[in-house]
Amino acid sequence: MEALRQLPSVEHVLHDAACAALIDELGQAGAADLVRRALDARRAALLDGADAAADREAETAIVVATARALDAQPLRTVINATGVIVHTNLGRSPLAPEAVEAITTSAGGYADLELDLATGQRGSRQSHLGPLIARLTGAESGMAVNNAAGALVLTLAALARGREVIVSRGQMIEIGDGFRLPTIMEQAGARLVEVGATNRTRLDDYAAAIGPDTALILRAHPSNFRVVGFTEEVATADLARLGREHGVPVVDDIGSGLLSPDPDLPGEPDARGSVGDGADVVLFSGDKLLGGPQAGLIAGRADLVHTIGRHPLARALRIDRLSLAALQATLRLHGDPARARTAVPVRRLISMPLADVRRRAEELAAATGGEVVESAARIGGGALPTIDLPSAACALPDQDGALHEALRTGTPAILGRLEDGQLLLDCRTLLADADVATVAARVNACR
Repeated sequence: MEALRQLPSVEHVLHDAACAALIDELGQAGAADLVRRALDARRAALLDGADAAADREAETAIVVATARALDAQPLRTVINATGVIVHTNLGRSPLAPEAVEAITTSAGGYADLELDLATGQRGSRQSHLGPLIARLTGAESGMAVNNAAGALVLTLAALARGREVIVSRGQMIEIGDGFRLPTIMEQAGARLVEVGATNRTRLDDYAAAIGPDTALILRAHPSNFRVVGFTEEVATADLARLGREHGVPVVDDIGSGLLSPDPDLPGEPDARGSVGDGADVVLFSGDKLLGGPQAGLIAGRADLVHTIGRHPLARALRIDRLSLAALQATLRLHGDPARARTAVPVRRLISMPLADVRRRAEELAAATGGEVVESAARIGGGALPTIDLPSAACALPDQDGALHEALRTGTPAILGRLEDGQLLLDCRTLLADADVATVAARVNACR
């Protein structure tokens, strides 16, 4: 087949000037491997009826482009103008500068991750986090694992494997990507006991379900949905009192990682409040309202946290060194709640005065010829799904979505939202005032 005879050799492609950048990035062996894979793909395409290129050099260009496409692309920076602050698809919470610095410092050398420098003996990575988590939540003890779902699985496996866990039917949550609480409980080896109804569960429902095989009462906060209308649920303090009467620990999965009450987040459960209400173990995320790296935090009674930490799964779910460094730095910022509201990016965006958001939108509209419109931002990450944050956006005509696509695929990538033939660039989720000029320049360049 004439088209196949035009395919270049691996060496020919590697010596092409267009391949030089790939060799610089991946080395000779790495680039050669991608070129071989690209040639295989091109050969298969030609055999399948693809049009042949004009000559060997044109085929070489196709192979180089295919090899480049096969290369694993690094994470790209995205300017978030969607109006969703804790955006799961954009990595959830951007880190505070202090957390970024902690990662850089730890990553650049060795660290006392599991070494007690005072004694020279093996230590625990939890010693860097446990006391801090306990102090900030008011609990006896604390620890962290690599994500919040892992914290739940580990807790269930350590405290309830082979036994019953009581959960309200109104809390049969599904978390991201289709993972459901009953499935998680099954994988942890616990047996689910549902009580109450979807909209109404009373304390008597829990009491009637407690038996000799009951290991835990689990309260799972419905982070990303709300049941409204004719509803009733049992408060944590009442569940804790019931648990104490029957010798059954109460685990409270509060979800989004609020440490203490915040006027900007009315009704959102917080870790300190849950501990104060008597929950024996409290679970929450590190990368949502806490504003840190991906992590699952566990706070509670010292004996229960110790049991959880000694379970074999704790090693499989352990937090890595860089996340530990970032989480520790983030938690230290939360030692002063007023400081956290400005130092932690997520909290700063939530509490930003509407006047400041509108000023950004006006500057962006003036620079691009857009229109300032009222907008409704969301916290995201499953926190307060029914609450809108007042915001302001720059609206630009984009009937076919072409401007949005150009901004999304360019550098830096900019993500807004399309509504009724307009591209809305919500200014509450811009991390800094300097982003306004960057977005304006990209918008004007795409026209």
